[in-house]
Amino acid sequence: MPITRVSDLADKAQCPLLVIKVGSALLVGRDGVRREWLAGLVAEIAGVRARAQQVIVVSSGAIALGAATLRLEKGGRGSLADAQAAAAVGQIALSGLWADLLGSHGLTAAQILLTLEDLEDRRRYLNVTATLTRLLDAGAVPVINENDSVATNEIRFGDNDRLAARVAQAAQASAVLLLSDIDGLYDRHPKEPGARMIPVVEGVTPEVHAMASAESNSGLGSGGMVSKLQAAEIAELAGISLVIANGQHDRPIARVTEQGIGTLFLPRRKAGARKAWLGGRLRLKGSLVVDPGAAAALLRGSSLLAKGITAVEGVFERGDPVAIIDAEGRVLAHGLSEYDAAECAAITGLHSTEQAAVLGYAPRSSVVHRDQMVLK
Repeated sequence: MPITRVSDLADKAQCPLLVIKVGSALLVGRDGVRREWLAGLVAEIAGVRARAQQVIVVSSGAIALGAATLRLEKGGRGSLADAQAAAAVGQIALSGLWADLLGSHGLTAAQILLTLEDLEDRRRYLNVTATLTRLLDAGAVPVINENDSVATNEIRFGDNDRLAARVAQAAQASAVLLLSDIDGLYDRHPKEPGARMIPVVEGVTPEVHAMASAESNSGLGSGGMVSKLQAAEIAELAGISLVIANGQHDRPIARVTEQGIGTLFLPRRKAGARKAWLGGRLRLKGSLVVDPGAAAALLRGSSLLAKGITAVEGVFERGDPVAIIDAEGRVLAHGLSEYDAAECAAITGLHSTEQAAVLGYAPRSSVVHRDQMVLK
């Protein structure tokens, strides 16, 4: 049964596995850990488990906690070195906090720290899936965070909104609940007069992206509405519903499920597991620019042929993920290239009968096969 309203998050038949993301500003205030609020949230999580629903928690807060302990400026985000040091100290406190509070309800917490590469590499992604499945089967509550002590500016999620969506995809969850500092998606900046919250979004379109603000009201977190919409795009491709809701109130889950306050993003389609993983990737090795004819063929379900490529960008090997874009720079698809960048450049615009002379061997059936491609 598909999720059609936010109250469905409390229905074990429609939402057997829920991923809950908790932002930094909710966990850490000016005076330190908001333990009373967190204890209330954990009590709600225990209630979700009592309804025979499984729960995964994606928790921010390590950098903020560590920065307070080390007395670092700018919440520990003044430099990469500060963020890494703060995370190393704060993660111990964060995991202990969750373990203590969940344990008070007879629940076992399991810490998992992930890097971007853990979910971008296919083999490591499947290992994450296996670990999550076993923990859930054993009755534990996985508590996940990005491994900020080793993450770099170039290789990181940078926000836990997208991490939560990728974890939900790996765990084959039913829905993601992003608890943040705003009630949901507004049709314009919420501080503007007449701003209206949108209760349901059917697919993240360019028009929906235009409504987003990159601001994070607290200054502690790293994600704004832009990152939440990117998370919704990852979720919708995997057939997962996503809800943005305000976690600043007491009993925030009940506020969503009982009062219906939040924005629900409905998935438009459900790709197969491999295509959902591919479509949700955040790092691509290069781009293939295509002409209008090739763009139209892709939308009809065709593979990408060299004849329709007009330019090759980036450095990549055979099997690497690439973006397929049109002349205006719009991303049409993600796919795995059958050739490296130099070979792609050599056969750009050539018909299959002309490629053997350039490559020195019989060409493959396509540059990106439709079975290794997902439309955006």
